Amino acid sequence: MNENRLADYLDHIRQAATDACSFVEGVDKKGFVGDKRTQQSVIMSPIIIGEAATKVMDGYAEFALAHPAVPWRGMRGMRNRIAHGYFDINVDVVWDTVQTALPELLMQLSIVRRVIGGQDGRAVPD
Repeated sequence: MNENRLADYLDHIRQAATDACSFVEGVDKKGFVGDKRTQQSVIMSPIIIGEAATKVMDGYAEFALAHPAVPWRGMRGMRNRIAHGYFDINVDVVWDTVQTALPELLMQLSIVRRVIGGQDGRAVPD
């Protein structure tokens, strides 16, 4: 497998998580629940994250197993719940995810990305 693709998938996850966090910057939960546009923007991020996580799990299984702190299955699972149960999305869960899980994921990814930067010699900035 091409190691550069692994870096790309991790970059997609990082960018989508960063985007989701930025979409709710300065917004409280009440504002989020009342703003369909922000909800739609944020909801797209877990779909992107889950797609990229699935690519990592399927194409780079050893890498995913070597980094169990990253919630690979959880990312895929959330993507599937959103994609297949769109009309039943719980905005409270989405809000909690963007407030807690995504910032934690970004910290985990910064560690993982340093590891792959050393493996393929490619600088992977945080």
